[in-house]
Amino acid sequence: MSRVLVTGSAGRLGRSVVGALAAAGHEVIGVDTAPGTPRDAAETLPADLTDLGEAHSALARFRPEAVVHLAAIAVPFGRTDATIFRVNTQLAFNVCAASVALGVERLVVASSPTVMGYGAPGGWIPDRLPLDEEHPPRPWNVYSLSKLVAEQTMQAFARAGSGTRMAAVRPCFVVAPEEWDGAPTQSGHTLRERLDRPEIGSVSLFNYLDARDAGEFVDALLARLPDLERNGEVFFAGAGDALAREPLAELLPRFFPETKEAAAVLTGTAPAFSSAKAERLLGWSAKRSWRTELA
Repeated sequence: MSRVLVTGSAGRLGRSVVGALAAAGHEVIGVDTAPGTPRDAAETLPADLTDLGEAHSALARFRPEAVVHLAAIAVPFGRTDATIFRVNTQLAFNVCAASVALGVERLVVASSPTVMGYGAPGGWIPDRLPLDEEHPPRPWNVYSLSKLVAEQTMQAFARAGSGTRMAAVRPCFVVAPEEWDGAPTQSGHTLRERLDRPEIGSVSLFNYLDARDAGEFVDALLARLPDLERNGEVFFAGAGDALAREPLAELLPRFFPETKEAAAVLTGTAPAFSSAKAERLLGWSAKRSWRTELA
């Protein structure tokens, strides 16, 4: 058992990550400015991690072996551009800096699939589909830019040669357990609405990930981090199918005509994002699908 500090522990993703890590036998410390105590956390601490001193103090207080950094302004356009960029990039820098300074063994930083740049007002043509970690990022809004900066901040610290093993994860559209039963998703729509009205899901290229699968991904990544050949890896984590009733080869060109050629390979239930790297290096693949979980 190790002690793992999870920032953003009260959030949609944070609650499930805390639960999965606790179920795997870790002692989990939750840190969040938002109210709400994850029931599986051994202890929680309200702290403003945009302040470097508070970030350092929180880690020094608990001395975790691992840190999972999920705290962020989690959706595009929810705040002013300046606030989103400042908060998300400052959080990433402070958590990385404090982790390295205090000798944290393992660090996972949450990024976002939006760094790929889909939905750009001027059009978006992927080099290939499904999207993988080798595809160049092309952020077009401040939120996705802030997430790419968070990734690159982590990689800069990794290249600096500290003893901390690091990686970033790009979790697809996170579905909390209660949302399978009809609770609104982070977009404000229910999952049935996203399936019945494809224009809603098209905004995210029909990607999704059960929050419990996300928690199990984090646990697998923490376990394998010391063994990865390269420090500073980046991983997509998504469900094994698309959140859609029709093949994406037909759906994507309907909403993004410029994707027709690339989408032709996405036959059947294939998603637009590949988690093959996570399966290859971590032995992880998502267990849950909307076909089995939707009430």
